[in-house]
Amino acid sequence: MASEREVKQYLAYWFQLGKKLLWRNGQKEFLPGSIIKGDRYSTEFENCWQEVLQAGGKNYALAGTDNTIEELLSSSWEINSCAICDMPVPITSMGIQPLSCICSDLDNWPNNELPQPRSPVDSKQQLNKIKLRLSAKRSQGI
Repeated sequence: MASEREVKQYLAYWFQLGKKLLWRNGQKEFLPGSIIKGDRYSTEFENCWQEVLQAGGKNYALAGTDNTIEELLSSSWEINSCAICDMPVPITSMGIQPLSCICSDLDNWPNNELPQPRSPVDSKQQLNKIKLRLSAKRSQGI
């Protein structure tokens, strides 16, 4: 079963590649202008995510997919990495798996020359981890 955090990250990654979130087959489209702001998701992305959660994900689907966010949050789906492009994709735990990746309609993906979509990073926390590792090596005499 995909967790809320995994589905949120799934949307954030695909938004970074320009995929839109559709409501009721395109009656309304969502694509936040910014996804990450420093060490957290942007307010624009968080507002979009909250709107999706308030509806329980019902009638919301990423462009190019048939799975609603409601379905992805159910026990029938998991979010794993695509074997082709390493992006998060829904994988059914029951039934037949679709053959193509969500990226199949993106002309420029996968592209190893572009930065990969990512999650927010807390720079202070990362620097503290590096500092601790260096201190440990120094105390070991390395």
